Amino acid sequence: MKRSLVVVLVTLLSFMMLAVAFAATPGTMDLKVGDEAYVCNCGPGCPCSTMAKKEGKCTCGNQMVKAKVVKVEKDMATMQAEGWDKPRAFKTAGKYMCNCGPSCNCGTISQNPGKCVCGNDMKAVI
Repeated sequence: MKRSLVVVLVTLLSFMMLAVAFAATPGTMDLKVGDEAYVCNCGPGCPCSTMAKKEGKCTCGNQMVKAKVVKVEKDMATMQAEGWDKPRAFKTAGKYMCNCGPSCNCGTISQNPGKCVCGNDMKAVI
């Protein structure tokens, strides 16, 4: 009886851990105030709004800059980087995401197609 209860509890716990592991929506960056990420440095009017966990170039070809999250609201993160006169807002849900597979950890998302920071083509988020 005890053995069956332990097996059931371990199975339920395993399913809960899997659910948490896969809870992140593809094409999103889960950020909180104080986190750092690399963002497009083109300016507030840039249409690509590329964000990544690693340094590289955004989909519009410009070098990304390391920025700190100063505010989070729904699917927007307000970021502040050195040299910026004021914070800039970035969408945390991209229309495109890196297509490098599960072993890649660049975490690139963008509003435009192109190459992610690891050099792979971005894919549309379904």
